[in-house]
Amino acid sequence: MGKLDERIPFVPVSIAVLTVSDTRSLAEDRSGDTLVQRLEAAGHRLADRSVVKDEIAEIVAQLTRWIDDPAIDCVISTGGTGVTGRDVTPEAFQSVFQKEIPGFGELFRYLSYQKIGTSTVQSRCVAGVTRGTYLFALPGSTGAVKDAWDGILQDQLDIRHQPCNFVELMPRLREHEGWGRKA
Repeated sequence: MGKLDERIPFVPVSIAVLTVSDTRSLAEDRSGDTLVQRLEAAGHRLADRSVVKDEIAEIVAQLTRWIDDPAIDCVISTGGTGVTGRDVTPEAFQSVFQKEIPGFGELFRYLSYQKIGTSTVQSRCVAGVTRGTYLFALPGSTGAVKDAWDGILQDQLDIRHQPCNFVELMPRLREHEGWGRKA
């Protein structure tokens, strides 16, 4: 198990939160609210927040705006990861990934299995990185958001987490392009 090295200064991450839903608005977005509360409690910055319909083009357009924004380090979405016809979040995210992080979905389903059993196979949560921006697509329930944040993202988005974490890699995410971390 990892641990926090308190000798390392905390580095806040600038995170955009996207809710994918045909029925919710910001006022009714409990899973988005849960995610915002957790990331802010951890000391991170909410860079932006949006709700889009379950449409690949709308999801990709919002992701692209945030990927292009040098002030945003990470995007976390909630919703649209199931198996129904309207659930297209994984396809939208995968269409913009430069590199996928397959272990994220695997670990999420492992953690989720401990709480909801085999129903976790219906989750197609995914993660990847594009042009220096981390992208995480979570299921739309508050329980799933809590599982993903508390069990994975809270540690991986904390530079003090040892032996390794996503934040310490941020300056190197674009090195193949000859660029450093977004300013």
